[in-house]
Amino acid sequence: MADPYVLTAVTGGMGSGKSSVARFLCRRFPVTCLSADAVAHELLEPGQEYWQVIAALDSAFIRPDQTIDKRLLREALFSDASLRRQINGKAHPLVHQKLLEKIGHEAKVHGRKFFLIEVPLLFEANWQDRYTGVIVVYCPQEKCVARLMTRDQISADEAKNSIATQWPLLKKALLAEHVVDNSGSWVETSLQLLHLGEILWGK
Repeated sequence: MADPYVLTAVTGGMGSGKSSVARFLCRRFPVTCLSADAVAHELLEPGQEYWQVIAALDSAFIRPDQTIDKRLLREALFSDASLRRQINGKAHPLVHQKLLEKIGHEAKVHGRKFFLIEVPLLFEANWQDRYTGVIVVYCPQEKCVARLMTRDQISADEAKNSIATQWPLLKKALLAEHVVDNSGSWVETSLQLLHLGEILWGK
């Protein structure tokens, strides 16, 4: 029996604008939106499953109030590829399971059928086959770097190093069913999104 819902993933790279694209589509179209990052943050709360993974790995990431020092964790993940693989290998299944629970709840209790899931590491986690379609938000690297520098108040080198921890954006775009070019003005991007939303959920 086919699933009672349709899952579309939106992904991209750091600074490409995927969160802005997801918010726009969720406001304009009858689609239920979820975020893998938001779920990961939930699971990082003291005592939750992802928190337990980090606590067992190194107590240095745990503050006195038992919350995760997310800045310290982020810096460690970006600087240590082996640690990143180790943590992601344990965290990704937890996040995926929680997403499925939320999707199932929305479908069963509220009758939701169409879902848009923001998944920054979709291809890195090899989740692409779990979705009916994939939207990649594309932007040239120099613009992604500039946006990251402004957003996170970091240097160009730090922004480039962060971006380098993920797949190249062009590689992701070539594997997607839909590509949104977010390299121009937001008006130009919005026109693309209005057209895309009609294709996916306007019928």
